[in-house]
Amino acid sequence: QVQLVESGGGSVQAGGSLRLSCAASGFSLDGYAVAWFRQAPGKDRQGVSCFSVVDNITWYADAVKGRFSMSRDLAKNTEYLQMDNLKPEDTAVYYCAAKPDMCIIPYDYWGQGTRVTVSS
Repeated sequence: QVQLVESGGGSVQAGGSLRLSCAASGFSLDGYAVAWFRQAPGKDRQGVSCFSVVDNITWYADAVKGRFSMSRDLAKNTEYLQMDNLKPEDTAVYYCAAKPDMCIIPYDYWGQGTRVTVSS
């Protein structure tokens, strides 16, 4: 079964850190671009970051540059999003998504989301 499962969300104070995990099953992340999206209450889903396999470049939204970073562990078939210096505006449900090669919609696979709440 092809599946992405996010974990690692929770509630933190502003300035705190969380590491989100995106565990893939049924396929290998090798050769796949993985993106993180978030959806805040009452707002549209927005792109947060994406690692492109084609050019080995990671894109970050301006709002998270310098605070969030992506990495992956192919042995665990897992993508990570390290989130530091969290701000209340980072509060959202975070989703990971994957597709072959490039960070271009549409994405083939989506996770169920994990909630992040940042208190001021």
